[in-house]
Amino acid sequence: MAAIAGNLAIAATKFVAAWFTGSSAMLSEAIHSIVDTGNGGLMLLGVHKSAKPPDFDHPFGHGRELYFWTLIVAILIFAVGGGMSAYEGILHIQHPTPSQNPVWSYAVLGCAFIFEGVSWLFGWKAFNLERRGRGVLETIHESKDPTSFSVLLEDSAALIGLVVAFAGIFFGKLLGLPFLDGVASLIIGLMLCVVAVLMVYESKGLLIGEGLDRETLKKLRALVEADPDVERVQHLYTLYLGASEVLLTIELRFHSTISALDVRHAVSRLRRDIRAERPDITRIFFGAESITEEDD
Repeated sequence: MAAIAGNLAIAATKFVAAWFTGSSAMLSEAIHSIVDTGNGGLMLLGVHKSAKPPDFDHPFGHGRELYFWTLIVAILIFAVGGGMSAYEGILHIQHPTPSQNPVWSYAVLGCAFIFEGVSWLFGWKAFNLERRGRGVLETIHESKDPTSFSVLLEDSAALIGLVVAFAGIFFGKLLGLPFLDGVASLIIGLMLCVVAVLMVYESKGLLIGEGLDRETLKKLRALVEADPDVERVQHLYTLYLGASEVLLTIELRFHSTISALDVRHAVSRLRRDIRAERPDITRIFFGAESITEEDD
């Protein structure tokens, strides 16, 4: 909520500065802030909808609502943020107009950089908790909570965009080359498109359905096979139903010497041990061969 309010205030200030200066880069930054404001609202909507409990039509809950709204956010960044910024940049390159009263732009960019920097630090702190020694791109790919990397990507793009906008206005005025302002706007637009493509790629994978990583599956297999009543584990299937909700299906064979009551106890024991290891595994299904079935 604080980020949404902050982006809205920054956008209003940038639009005022763009009006007084005629800067294309400043207008691109204003559009960028408006898009960020809307994106924050959509992500908040996604978080709210994903928390809805299961119902008859959605027996596994609404966790993937968050992935859908992340995809919508990425499309908006590409079409509105990147497309409009690039369009304004091209127009300004074709018809350059000297920037007026650049002090307005410098003051707004400076204030915006401070606010965006504070927001970025909070986003990085949250994102860093998920890294666990991994690289940034690897963490983004492995993360199943798009709110963490989406906020970080947007704030990083915003900070870089502010620097680019400042450079375009400053050097355009210093060198007497007003088209540099349009070049800065075009760069900002292309950068937003790159961020949007990355978000679309990650959102697509989450919507299609992703499971736990190989190392985690190996640990789970070892945990199940260590149970004294389990003869062997054939397959483990996992699927993320939401940012912190995983479905697990286990195909296994129990020892033929145990009773049906022992099977029930083993299933309860396995459920408890698996959830102790991975609390985010909220649904566990067993596909067990008959204890009297012989191997083919």
